[in-house]
Amino acid sequence: MQHTIPVHEVGPAGDAMAEAVGTCVHCGFCLPTCPTYDVLGEEMDSPRGRIFLMKEVLEGNLPVEEALPYVDRCLGCVGCVTSCPSGVQYGELLTPFRAEAESVRKRTVLDRVLRRFVLETLPYPGRFRLAAFLGRLARPLRDLIPGRAGDMLELLPERLPQTERLPEIFPHQGERRARVALLVGCAQQVLAPEINWATIRVLSVNGVEVVIPRAQTCCGALAAHTGAAWQAKKFAKANLAGFPTDVDAILTNAAGCGSGMHEYGLWLSGEPEQEAAKRFSGRCQDVSLFLDRLGMVPPTALREPIKVAYHDACHLAHAQGVRAEPRRLLRSIGNLELIDVPRGDLCCGSAGTYNIEQPEIAASLGRQKADAILNTGCQAVATGNIGCMTQLETHLGRADRPVRVLHTMQLLDMAYRLGQIESDEDHPAPASVEK
Repeated sequence: MQHTIPVHEVGPAGDAMAEAVGTCVHCGFCLPTCPTYDVLGEEMDSPRGRIFLMKEVLEGNLPVEEALPYVDRCLGCVGCVTSCPSGVQYGELLTPFRAEAESVRKRTVLDRVLRRFVLETLPYPGRFRLAAFLGRLARPLRDLIPGRAGDMLELLPERLPQTERLPEIFPHQGERRARVALLVGCAQQVLAPEINWATIRVLSVNGVEVVIPRAQTCCGALAAHTGAAWQAKKFAKANLAGFPTDVDAILTNAAGCGSGMHEYGLWLSGEPEQEAAKRFSGRCQDVSLFLDRLGMVPPTALREPIKVAYHDACHLAHAQGVRAEPRRLLRSIGNLELIDVPRGDLCCGSAGTYNIEQPEIAASLGRQKADAILNTGCQAVATGNIGCMTQLETHLGRADRPVRVLHTMQLLDMAYRLGQIESDEDHPAPASVEK
């Protein structure tokens, strides 16, 4: 697509943004893979439509306020990148555009308050736990709380699991095959801390020593993808300093976090840390990719056969290109039949804070995904992202069907430890490894 974007006036990410615009040939291959186009059927709610709108804003031909309603409705799932024959790096346009737009857009007082609340709560596990506890107390007043604030109450889980402090180092079993550092996440530590315990146990069984840096912070993805570039940069710089360099890899077990950490070079464009950020991103891997490349110790077969549907988290499949690896890991479990979800490439509607920002579209996508999973006849569904897990649990729960939602690492951990799927509460993390 031809453009006259004044690259040097746009900012440090101007070249990447202009490259994304210029690469788009407006072919339309992205349309059937775009969740919002699937739901709304509007050209401006498709990737190529949004690229045109952002181009017009960057060229000074269109007020940013006219483009924002369409750009705001984008989930940032980058499913369009997978389907694009021209290789348009849509995310390298969307993320910096949102940051630029945020600096000039006008928000209502309530909108600013809610946005600030989310940005100052979700990335901090202690604050998030307290906010979730208070929110559950306020749920009986849901009918008196209108708009997005009320919608946030509905998204809270019925209960929060107890957490145990993770160790700074978790030892490997047998001969050491690798040493890694693990990002433990923010919301995940509050909503499903067992995912991290399962991850480090699976790594340990496979001869991997796990370092959990105390200085790590939120990955910054939530901030970056909602236009809060200042906060994303702060978190990225803290993690550059907080993670050790004497490890074989930096691992993530949440697709959104992993995708965000791969973008550190983009976020820190023009900053002194830009090159260090690129090197850091090059060391980041999803845990399923790492284990597949390492060569996983075969887990124990489950005692009873089970049919498990695999849900591709967008920021694992599309943003990181990790699809086959988690499937190979799960298929190594005896008595587990793995099946794909129809139209599995379409986003479930989670997308960070999207179900807060755009609850109607998110709910429509969540219902579609739940129906597709239920139609497989599975007994459980596996995925690699806490946001997807929360969205799936919500909509499968509303469908009133007994389908359990598990992280890929949880299934592997259960196979290694017991050879059967039992409730997480039956198997708390061993206190002997706590520091």
